[in-house]
Amino acid sequence: MKKEQGFSLIELLIVVAIIGIVAAIAIPNLLQARKTANEASAIGALRTCASAQVTYQGNNNTYGTLAQLNTASLIDSTVSGATTTTTPKSGFWFSNVVASPTATDFCIGAAPGSASSGDRRFNVIEDGVVRFEASAGATTQSTDGAGSPLGSSSGS
Repeated sequence: MKKEQGFSLIELLIVVAIIGIVAAIAIPNLLQARKTANEASAIGALRTCASAQVTYQGNNNTYGTLAQLNTASLIDSTVSGATTTTTPKSGFWFSNVVASPTATDFCIGAAPGSASSGDRRFNVIEDGVVRFEASAGATTQSTDGAGSPLGSSSGS
């Protein structure tokens, strides 16, 4: 009698079921990690923009727009070019929330490009504190620099 080698159909179905269960557990965690990484990237970019504004203001006696900061080589073009008409940077769009910065104030915002990019909108004003506002992936931004500073208990 010849002994056949290989897997039976039931064994293959069990393996497929186990892989499906592992994937069902791992995929949501992977997606949440991606959102967290996108938000961390947006926060880092806003901190860079705030530092760039201080440098630009010191040299020009006024704060600059994202385009002016890019022209002065103070920020990367992926941030200054990440507007709603172009490709977002790490899933976030950046904009001057205050239409034209002045010598005394500015506000730069970052909004998620989609619900899968992140759950919060961020902004930074002249004090350099990055603030957040909970959202459901909306692409609109507050215009007053309001929001909760990161690390505070309100707004989270």
